[in-house]
Amino acid sequence: MKKFWLIPVMAFMTYTAAGSAMAQALAPDALVKQTVSDVMAAAKSDPNIQKGDLNSITKLIETKIMPHSDFTKTTQLTTGRAWATATPQQREQLTNEFKKLLLYTYAGAIAQIRDQQVEYKPFRAQPGDTDVAVNTSVLNNGQPLELDYRLYKTASGEWKLYDLNVLGVWLVQNYRGQFAEQINKNGIEGLIQFLKARNQQLSGGK
Repeated sequence: MKKFWLIPVMAFMTYTAAGSAMAQALAPDALVKQTVSDVMAAAKSDPNIQKGDLNSITKLIETKIMPHSDFTKTTQLTTGRAWATATPQQREQLTNEFKKLLLYTYAGAIAQIRDQQVEYKPFRAQPGDTDVAVNTSVLNNGQPLELDYRLYKTASGEWKLYDLNVLGVWLVQNYRGQFAEQINKNGIEGLIQFLKARNQQLSGGK
């Protein structure tokens, strides 16, 4: 599939344990809108990002998005039941390698940000909800492409993004089968080594 619909995807899918005053102050739909706007504006103004420079794209992710996502939760959900048997070190390695995989895979999508527009659909949630979806469409040359964000509310009251729906396919669901296949063959350690090898291939062996 084409990658231009992944405009804010990789930007959102990074993890930090640090708190964010802005995340606490904003409702989930407002948080998504402000963060996506910041990412797109930064990408459009940085020629290095437009050239696909991985260091610049990584910096964008770290400075604009990192406080608002829980990638450890994303990795846990993608790994499934095997997560419970993984050691703390394996969990950390798995999270880091999965993050790298998405970065390498979708860096080109961020580099393609130009004149795309994002339409935000009406946000429907109850005041007591702790797990919500923010639905959007990315307009690329007039063609609407579905891109939805799922967030959960932490104990401290912050909203964190943990899953994405791209053209009807949720990220966690999409990778869960691939993870399960590797785990069934060689366990958690085998999955980690598989991701490492894939990342090395995507990085050009660097």
